[in-house]
Order: sequence, then C-alpha cells, then structure tokens
Amino acid sequence: MHRVAVIAVPPVTTFDLSIPELVLGSTTVDGRPGYAVRVCTAEPGPVATGGSLQLTVPYGLEIVDDSDTVIVTGTGARDDVDPRVLEALRGAADAGRRVASICTGAFVLAEAGLLEGRSATTFWARSEEFRRRFPSVDLRPDVLYVEDRGILTSAGLSAGIDLCLHLVRGDYGAATANAVARLVVAAPVRPGGQAQFIASPLPPETGTSLAATRAWALERLREPLTRTALAAHARTSVRTLTRRFLAETGLSPLQWLLHQRIELARELLESTDLPMDQVAHLSGLVTTDSLRRHLSRRTGLTPSAYRAAFTRRHPARPSA
Repeated sequence: MHRVAVIAVPPVTTFDLSIPELVLGSTTVDGRPGYAVRVCTAEPGPVATGGSLQLTVPYGLEIVDDSDTVIVTGTGARDDVDPRVLEALRGAADAGRRVASICTGAFVLAEAGLLEGRSATTFWARSEEFRRRFPSVDLRPDVLYVEDRGILTSAGLSAGIDLCLHLVRGDYGAATANAVARLVVAAPVRPGGQAQFIASPLPPETGTSLAATRAWALERLREPLTRTALAAHARTSVRTLTRRFLAETGLSPLQWLLHQRIELARELLESTDLPMDQVAHLSGLVTTDSLRRHLSRRTGLTPSAYRAAFTRRHPARPSA
C-alpha cells in the first residue's frame, strides 16, 4: 500500500486538507485500498484553520519518514512556517520521496527551497505575491498542476482533486483513476503526457448547461459524432453549442471529443488485451494510424510502448 503523509500547516485551508483523503482514500486496487493516508502537523493536537472549523491532528512529522508521498495542502501561512515543517520537507525530497502541494501549499515548498529552478503553480489569486517572493521559480499560473523532477504543485481548491487523480493515474493507471473520478463525482481525469512537466491539462468544466450532452457523448465515443449531432442532442444551434462548449470546458466540441477518445484509448490499452484496431474502433479514433498519431503526440509513446509501460491486465472488453 502506498503511504501518504499530508502536512497541515496552520492556518489550514480545510477544503484542501480534505482532498487527499477524499480522492486517494477512495482508491481501491483489486479490492484493496491503494493508499494509506495520514494527516500530520508540527504540533499534534488542535490546529488553527482559516475559517470557523476546529481541527485536531493526531500525528506529528515523524510519519513523513515512513511515507512514499508527502503533500502540503493550502495554508494562510507566508513567512512564519514552522522550521520543523521545512526541515521535514527537505528531508523527504533528499530521500527521494514524492513531494506535492495543493493551492498555497506551494509557498511552503518554495520556502523550503524545493522549487528553486523548477516549474510550479499555485492559487491564481496569489500568483503575483508568489512571483515577487520566489523569482527563481518558473511560476505557471495558467495550468491546473505541474510536475517537475518529482515535485508536484497544483492550483487552488478543486485543482487539488485533479492533482490527486493524476497521482492515482501514475501509480495505478487510467482505469483506476477514472473509477475514482466517478466515485468522487469529479470531472474525468485531465489528460496529460507522461512527461515530467504537465503543461496543458484540460481546463476545468465550469458550466452545466451542456453536461447532459457531454455525458451522452461519452457513452458514444466510438460513433462518428459531429458538431451537428451534438447540437441536435443539446437542442441548440452549432454556433451556440460551440460557444457554450468553449465557455464550459475551454475547448471546442471536437477538441473535447478528441481528448476523451484518447483518454478512453489509454484506459483500454492499460486494462485490456484488445488488439490495436479494436482499441482504435472502441475509442472512436477509428484507425490504428490515428491511434498511434494522437497517442504519440499526447504521451510520446506508441500504443504498444504505452501498453508495455502502463498495462494492468484485465479481461478484454466486448468488441461489439
């Protein structure tokens, strides 16, 4: 079981603090928990929050040394981070443990010196402050999450869910990550390459007017869906459909469909033994050449290389 230490730095952003246990704690692999998540802090006991809630954290920083991944969640702390937290983070990074932050937790990682010369992101409303304080960090405020040489950071609030789903994908594959996303009623896992730097994940979906049409399309990815078909289902014009899709997903309808088809192809490659032509057919990419081209562009790997690297064998899905 993968062990995760979540460091609560007061005053804690309670929403952020709940995300790792919500997402990672919902992960099961072959019927068993995929993660053991524990929350710790420099001084176990009552921990101040940024709101009216009161928290009690039972574990001290000693659990960091017994963890595979260390996550710092959002905090109102800026200049007064407990030196013991900074020392624990440096020790974790030096030991080769995966270190991540959610929202303003990036300030803590930067204070510990872990983001020096790296790409990172944080809550957009604090990006100018972050850039002034840590000019040697390559701040990317326009992305949901960034991974650079074993250090991961995410933007604010719900982007932490995307980061945790990205961790699940890397640890257990797309099929497991997509199952967790459905379980916690989150948007599908944002597509991103397997490279160290995740430069362009899907933007968050911010509207619901086309949610039913998107759900309808997800059940029919193998079909030759067009903007006209999507507009007909949404009972709107193609122009209105395109405008709403862009407003709600940050993508055109066809770009969104391509993202989802590649995502399905990755899941099929990981979780089945289906031949490449069936993977292409079932995902809606139609041909093996199209599958190879789009997957290589997204991940840098051919379909066969991707399957060899990330496969988790399960019975093949029906090809009907």
